[in-house]
Amino acid sequence: MIRVEQLSKHYEVHEREPGFLASLRSLIHRKHRLVKAVDDISFHIPAGEIVGFLGPNGAGKTTTMKVLTGLLHPTSGRVEVAGFRPQDHKNAFKRRISLVMGQKSQLIWDVPAADSFLVNKAIYEIEDGAYRKTLSELVELLELEHVLHKPVRQLSLGERMKCELAASLLHRPDILFLDEPTIGLDVQMQEVVRRFILAYNQSVGATVLLTSHYMGDVTALCDRVMVIGGGRLLYDGELSELTERYSPRKRIRLLLDESGSLDRTREILLSTPGVTGIQLEEYPAIGLEVPREQVSAISASLLTSLPVLDLTIEDPSMESVIGQAFTEKSAPSKDCEPKLKQAEAVRD
Repeated sequence: MIRVEQLSKHYEVHEREPGFLASLRSLIHRKHRLVKAVDDISFHIPAGEIVGFLGPNGAGKTTTMKVLTGLLHPTSGRVEVAGFRPQDHKNAFKRRISLVMGQKSQLIWDVPAADSFLVNKAIYEIEDGAYRKTLSELVELLELEHVLHKPVRQLSLGERMKCELAASLLHRPDILFLDEPTIGLDVQMQEVVRRFILAYNQSVGATVLLTSHYMGDVTALCDRVMVIGGGRLLYDGELSELTERYSPRKRIRLLLDESGSLDRTREILLSTPGVTGIQLEEYPAIGLEVPREQVSAISASLLTSLPVLDLTIEDPSMESVIGQAFTEKSAPSKDCEPKLKQAEAVRD
């Protein structure tokens, strides 16, 4: 459904020193810097898949989405979405896609959301019967009955975001580009939006490319993730494999019998090979880190050498895993190739 091969998007940015004289000099001798917002990335997304697109601010996520929707032209490379070149701006292509940006509004500020829906109905030339049916489904799924006829400026952020989603889906697109759809929402509203995205994906078979800084969005919706940093694709694969690749250690939490000696406990932990990150500040509760492949052996050793009341083994938080992935500076590894070939086979 989405095919990207060696996509690059570069900008030439004007730079100058502050001050009046620097402004005058820049009129004659302008300095420019080349910014590689997206630099030679490739990926394929088959129909019906929800893919998380992760990266720090400025990594190239939104730029990539704008190229995929035709808002920007690529500097080089090949982009194909639903069989179309996005930069051709064909009406048939625009009816297949929708772009939702959590930080930008498409609703008319001073009129009710229902009026904006009618504008979209006219733009996409939606038939009356299909419009009423789709609107009814969206209103029910997103619980919009009480907000449809309120001016948008009077809506809460969560209510506005739900109306933004409804406006974007009135023409029933089968490809969704969601850029921070839950930004600024409280925990309850985030869960509502996530359930809706999943329900829409399952009912329509929509392909979804999702960016978010909330790891809850990613873990709830995406089995596959792509990590981009500095304009380059650093990882493309299963979410579970991302944890193993960027976090080779697990965390063990121990609760000890208070009758045990702190000094003796410290001595045992320091002498156990592989144990790092020891936290004794909340003794008799202790935290430590161990290599993944040694979890069973080290746990068994600690159970026999310490007065353990409880032992818990945890994976690191997704925030820390993604943070580690963001710091990756190398080019994409060979691990990406099997995933691309698999996606290509599904597409064919």
